[in-house]
Amino acid sequence: MRRVWQRRAGAASLGGAASLARGARGRWRVATLLLATALGAVSLAGCSVGARDTGTHVVAGGASTGIYYSYGGAIADQLAQEGFDITVAATGGSVDNLFRVGRGEATLGFAQADAAADAIAGVGAFDEPLPVEGVARVYDEYVQVVVPADSPAVEIPDLAGLRVSVGELHSGVTVIADRVLRAAGVAEGDFVSARLGIDDSVDALARGEIDAFFWVGGIPTPGIDALSETTPVKILPISPETVEKVNSGHAGVYRLADFPLGIYGTDVAVETMTVPNYLITSADADPRIVFEMTRALFESRTEIADTVPAAALLDRRQAIFTGPVPLHEGAANYYVRSRK
Repeated sequence: MRRVWQRRAGAASLGGAASLARGARGRWRVATLLLATALGAVSLAGCSVGARDTGTHVVAGGASTGIYYSYGGAIADQLAQEGFDITVAATGGSVDNLFRVGRGEATLGFAQADAAADAIAGVGAFDEPLPVEGVARVYDEYVQVVVPADSPAVEIPDLAGLRVSVGELHSGVTVIADRVLRAAGVAEGDFVSARLGIDDSVDALARGEIDAFFWVGGIPTPGIDALSETTPVKILPISPETVEKVNSGHAGVYRLADFPLGIYGTDVAVETMTVPNYLITSADADPRIVFEMTRALFESRTEIADTVPAAALLDRRQAIFTGPVPLHEGAANYYVRSRK
């Protein structure tokens, strides 16, 4: 029954992505032309299919019960079948992944668009710009503010005075939690803050040690899905006004969206916030290797989606839009070549 739920959720999200893709068709044509122009001096033959290296590679994932980790593991499995020496690593999330990729400790990594924008600008959690570039916009993540179903909290301002996990240190969750709380008028000293990753947040809520937690990820997130089996939960809404305030100072990457009814057993429709999620690599990564990894990402999409529903949202027409993070040369080569 759980597997059926995951596939239905993936299919519902896929329908929304298809609608967005139709609206973005014109932008795809323009972007393709721009890519072709920008790459005019680059030889596509230099990214021949079958190029291999002898290096060891890592995909920076996230918490072991999150979608970053399961998606990263599936990508690593596919690339391993093609001869790459590659593994997935559990990490603290977006900010941690950006640091790992920027330092050359990981070849690929997942990162939220807002954290990636901060990384290339050298602001926020980043003291200086990181040399990271985009491989693909893979799917949009939902901001999930989880509380027990019987919690008196019904909106974000109600978190004042409660024990709230705002995400693990160096995670994109912490970045977004801080922005949402401030935009909703909840100051840092208004609640009891805990910095827990998704695994610890789930366990702490189940034990009654915290009253709420923030999470940013695809849906359904495995850890929260498992929690809802034993501890009924609900998702607090994020109002349009709050999303607008958050966007006003942070590159406008956030969007208002309906949280799908029925996920985690919820029976009330709520609005929340979404943020694009990128697969990133180092600006210095070998274009041939990045080309091969991008190709494998798309060619194995259907197989990966059998176990990671979020993979069904991968769409070549939207994947090139990783702004303000520039596309890596190897990935851009793949997009231009795959259109022929």
